[in-house]
Amino acid sequence: MGGDSSGHEEPTRRDYVKYGGALVGGGLLAGCTGGSGSEPSSESGDNETGGGTSDDGSYTVELFPVGEVEFEEVPETWTALTTDGWSDMAVALGQAEGCRTPNVRLALYHDALDVEVNTDWPAFWEESGGSWAIPKETFYEIDADLHLIDPNRLKNSDDHWNDADIEEVESRVGPFFCCYNRRTTTDWQRDLDYPEKAPSMLEAFERLGDVFQEQERAEALLDVHDEMQAALDDRMDGVEPASIGLVNGGSEPEKGAFYPLDLSDPGYEMKTYRDLGVEDAFADLHDGEYGGEIDYEGLLEYDPTVLVVHWGIINTEDGRFDPDAFHEQYVAPMEEHEVGSELTAVQEGSVYPGAYGEQGPIANLFQTELTGQQLYPERFGEFDPQAYPEVPEEYRLFDREEVAAIVNGDR
Repeated sequence: MGGDSSGHEEPTRRDYVKYGGALVGGGLLAGCTGGSGSEPSSESGDNETGGGTSDDGSYTVELFPVGEVEFEEVPETWTALTTDGWSDMAVALGQAEGCRTPNVRLALYHDALDVEVNTDWPAFWEESGGSWAIPKETFYEIDADLHLIDPNRLKNSDDHWNDADIEEVESRVGPFFCCYNRRTTTDWQRDLDYPEKAPSMLEAFERLGDVFQEQERAEALLDVHDEMQAALDDRMDGVEPASIGLVNGGSEPEKGAFYPLDLSDPGYEMKTYRDLGVEDAFADLHDGEYGGEIDYEGLLEYDPTVLVVHWGIINTEDGRFDPDAFHEQYVAPMEEHEVGSELTAVQEGSVYPGAYGEQGPIANLFQTELTGQQLYPERFGEFDPQAYPEVPEEYRLFDREEVAAIVNGDR
């Protein structure tokens, strides 16, 4: 489900039709309510459905790790935890009005399609005794029909939660339908086979389309993504892969603390870089574990020609981009530091705000253009921080009006 040697994240759905595919199933936690599924999610095996519809109109949808989830009717309201990628999937399926999720930080891209998302809801996380917890009461307060929250992540993020709590919320409020597939590198995910079984973002999106019974809308957006991938192939033909140093947005240039990230991490967080065949300037630094810190001297040792600040493109509380704030927080301290000013990326003006790690099908379209502009300007056009996400029409990878029409139900 991750990348392959060609740099693409996964085969297109047309590849699945040609070669066949089946969902890697399994249910660690069975849900209690969901839609008819027909999404392939592995690269071998027979075509299979992920659920079905019964005579009484109820239907089921299957997804790793929640298993087969039954729905008596189509959910009207939904909520998520911190998985904005799943929120973006729901919005892409025309479900913005039903959002009951606090702080969906993707207004930069939703605004570009004239989609309004209500995020004025109680926060899930609550400080308790010096640590953060997720009160069960919040689920009752929000009272959503559907929880786009991976129950395994919930239990592994807050020790107060157990299987009985999950079952209570499912039976009294609404089912859980989600896989924490942004990144699959934590110990608990390895123990539960996430690296092998987690669906890609687009596979999860197609299955969520079954939940909301929006298969046609999902299919239309998946076609847009296939077309974008074809456009990428055309533009990247004969181009040498770019090499970048990717650092976490939590890096603190003022303190000389940088946190390099591994471009080979599985999950949708690194999808734009995989799809554009980007090489990792920090490849020799990684030891297979997420995290790690280097200082200016360590950064200069690798001296990437392009330095990208992961998550940097959304840097305001309301989910938008402030180029001046980005420069002040990340670029200016490097320019003013004795060693930082020697970095090639600093001297050549190639310190960029990188893609937001939480991305569904809408955000990914825009962020693929973003990454292309930053790394291959001769093919994608120069990145203009003051204008983004506006891109000159000749450099666009997708039709904004077409996507807006799909999302807003005007097509």
